[in-house]
Amino acid sequence: MNAYEYVQKNEPSLEEIKSGIRVEKNPESLKLIFSLVDLTTLNTDDTATKVRTMCEKINDFHDHFPGYPLVGAICVYPLLVPVIKEYLVTGKVNIASVAASFPSSQTFPEVKEMESRLAVEAGANEIDIVISAGKFLENELDYVSDEIRQIKKAIGNAKLKVILETGLLPDPSSIYRASMVSMESGADFIKTSTGKINPAATPEAVLVMCHAIRTYMEKTGHKIGIKPAGGISTADQALAYVSIVKAILGNEWLDPKLFRIGASRLANNLLSEISSLETGKPQEVTYF
Repeated sequence: MNAYEYVQKNEPSLEEIKSGIRVEKNPESLKLIFSLVDLTTLNTDDTATKVRTMCEKINDFHDHFPGYPLVGAICVYPLLVPVIKEYLVTGKVNIASVAASFPSSQTFPEVKEMESRLAVEAGANEIDIVISAGKFLENELDYVSDEIRQIKKAIGNAKLKVILETGLLPDPSSIYRASMVSMESGADFIKTSTGKINPAATPEAVLVMCHAIRTYMEKTGHKIGIKPAGGISTADQALAYVSIVKAILGNEWLDPKLFRIGASRLANNLLSEISSLETGKPQEVTYF
């Protein structure tokens, strides 16, 4: 029995989570999910104007939605980090940057370290990198581990999210192993996907990653965050991931410090669903 099979023993299945311990959809649970969102734009045609507008929307958010939480972070390419640093007024929303040759992770380790460090120097306090999937698939785990360690060292106190790109990994045991290597090498969060390939986030992958996080915590005492990302656009999809995290890791993880959801379309859909539930009438909110 391998390590993944061991942690699976006597655990709730996805079916059990869906039927017995799924988080209920209501305004409170959807506002919680909103607080977990990394508001993301990672397109080739992203501009400073677009990112400045996102910042202004967040700056004015409570004027339009009093009593709502803010999102967890804005996530952009490194070149646009200074725009957030200049225009985002609140210090309660993190500045996240992809780096290290995102999304392919196919360049020299020294370049990855430099790009990650420069993104932090520009104002990012969270860095999202992609695991060297090719090296991992060839079982060059020391290479993968050393690279993560060096990037973590380069970014200092900034949070490091390591993207496993689970859609490229052949089986649950591989997802579990990639999770453990990333955490043991310094990841503060493990993340499913870049959103650039299919499949992106899946409940099956997140279930495995949650098992790995719990095992790592039991072994070391360190709490590692989780970030499903890619293809999550509806409240029901997000609730499925919240239900898995709650079932495996507990209520403590239902907090932006330990749980994020990477999404570009989810925020408006959540605002629409919350408004519909609170008013009892269908509402379509387009704010971001």
